[in-house]
Amino acid sequence: MMDYRRFAQLFDAHAARLVLYARQWLDRAAAEDVVQEVYLRLLSQRTPPQNVKAWLYRAVRNEAISQQRSSQRRKQREQKSAETEVWFEPDQGTWIDGASAKAALQSLPDAQREVILLRIWGQMTLKEIAQITGSSTSSVFDQYRAGLKALREAMRVECN
Repeated sequence: MMDYRRFAQLFDAHAARLVLYARQWLDRAAAEDVVQEVYLRLLSQRTPPQNVKAWLYRAVRNEAISQQRSSQRRKQREQKSAETEVWFEPDQGTWIDGASAKAALQSLPDAQREVILLRIWGQMTLKEIAQITGSSTSSVFDQYRAGLKALREAMRVECN
């Protein structure tokens, strides 16, 4: 195993440069995660590589490219799923167009959309939603009311 002092020296000497190197494939946070993972792998090896610097760069390169490919595949799957995903089941008597409702929900600010989804689909009380989101009940109510108003306007639906 590697001596912790040697490990600290290697980290101080190369970590920032390795993050910069990984940034050509990834955003900063992901690049930092990759470098951290590679250093953990180095630390767990029984015998350190002969050329540690070259090993670090190769390991960061391989992991960053792997992460980039994984991220691209995930984005493609999510995009394809979002395009074909049905949020509302069609019903002959339904007066709400599912595609319009989905678009209207997606256009809401995150906080309003979350509150509406928890209230309607999750069938939660405002108090429960406040506990989940870490907000006050009055704040949750304001988000809910504003979100419903925005949905009505977006879908041009009159509700009492």
